[in-house]
Amino acid sequence: MTPKITIPHLHQMKQSGTRIVGLVVWDYQMALIADRVGVEIISVGDTVGHNLWGQPNPLEVTMDQMVTVAQAVRRGTKRALLSVDFPYGPLQEGVGSAVRAAIRLVKEAGVDMIKLDGAADFPEAVTALTRAGIPVWAQFGITPQTALAHGVDYASASKPGAQLPAGLTARMIDEAKRLEAAGAALLDFTNSGPVAGPAVTAAVSIPVIGGFGGGPWLDGRVRMAHAAIGYGAKHLDEPIETYANVAQISLEALTELAADIRARQHIRGQGKKA
Repeated sequence: MTPKITIPHLHQMKQSGTRIVGLVVWDYQMALIADRVGVEIISVGDTVGHNLWGQPNPLEVTMDQMVTVAQAVRRGTKRALLSVDFPYGPLQEGVGSAVRAAIRLVKEAGVDMIKLDGAADFPEAVTALTRAGIPVWAQFGITPQTALAHGVDYASASKPGAQLPAGLTARMIDEAKRLEAAGAALLDFTNSGPVAGPAVTAAVSIPVIGGFGGGPWLDGRVRMAHAAIGYGAKHLDEPIETYANVAQISLEALTELAADIRARQHIRGQGKKA
């Protein structure tokens, strides 16, 4: 069996130029599959509320909910390094709150690493969690919340291959260095772009991984497993940037199931179409 992934292993991958693969997962079954794929990071994103539960406001997710989801994913994750997002609240409430929340996730859900969104604004929390022995995956870059502060249009900055305005690359490098100095184990550079991305990646010794708006210029990529396989109602109409269309397959399979039941036929698996 391949040894369990560790932070030093990820750092060695950066040094050797080997790309790091991460998947955002929210359930036990998908965790089993992702771990079998051999990805280095399985990330439990706080986007579960919006993408899996249909919550209109992503800030509605609670710590109790994140613990429950993380516990399920932990049961299916053996080799990959398990990272869990803070929901909105613990980080914003202060360093003490952040440390208590992180310890709870470690003790109750067995997480390996905490991912802090908007970490550039909370370097003291990064340091506090690191001192507590909890690795931190620090997110920074261009988000809907920070776009105005950086003086950019988020819609433009988030397009594939978008380049950041002149001068902003230097600011991103500075933020990355400050997060590394604060003790971050990894960085998540949101909407990095093909200019700022390579510059930031080369400026720090820790891995720089990107999700939305990332690219091959980073040390690795992380993506929602559900998006990669096309598992979502929107993929029935927009099967783009996916490697399968599970939504369409599911629609066809369940349509056949419903038809069999209505026709009083034996359903598949009981001899009808085996």
